[in-house]
Amino acid sequence: RWFQRWVDDAIFVQLWAILLEECDALAGVEWQWQAVDGCLGKARFGGKKPGPNPTDRGKSGTKKSLAVEGAGGPLGVVIAGANVPDVQLLEQTLEAIVIDRPEVTQEEPQHLCLDKGYDQPLGHKVVAQTDYTPHIRPLKEKEEDLPPKDQRQPAWRWVVERTLAWLQKCRGILIRYDKKEKNYWGLIQLACALLWFRRLDRLCVLR
Repeated sequence: RWFQRWVDDAIFVQLWAILLEECDALAGVEWQWQAVDGCLGKARFGGKKPGPNPTDRGKSGTKKSLAVEGAGGPLGVVIAGANVPDVQLLEQTLEAIVIDRPEVTQEEPQHLCLDKGYDQPLGHKVVAQTDYTPHIRPLKEKEEDLPPKDQRQPAWRWVVERTLAWLQKCRGILIRYDKKEKNYWGLIQLACALLWFRRLDRLCVLR
């Protein structure tokens, strides 16, 4: 009951935002490179926003769409049914970033890295509405269409996959046992806040 009240009061989102702002004040947030990706999981007891998981024989499942900064720190997250394509959650995920992003300038651009699942008209439209510099992996890429290896940007998509793997280590997040969407979402928000708490602790030690 207390957990439900904290979720309804957005305590975990506020905690996440405060910790993120503290790390940002210590120059501990890498805004220059960001990435978004989704991850599937089981929804054991159904509830709201589950859907048939295409990778689990159509069983009930849920999807987490996560945005991270250059070092993998979580910036925003949304959940949906497992059958919802990643690209349809891109706009919501970017809007879910818990604090305001720094102003983008020519000297300090912000790059957004996305995998092939976002190489669709909707994905390009969403990115075009932002001030990100897009880096979307082509769906049908050919080696001759790619720039020379010495001119290619470093791959940053792996950081979001690593952060999703960190979240999946939490048993309550790996398998969704909560019927209520808000409760499951609250667990993810709390886990994201803990990741920033650990980084803040490291930053304070280094100072």
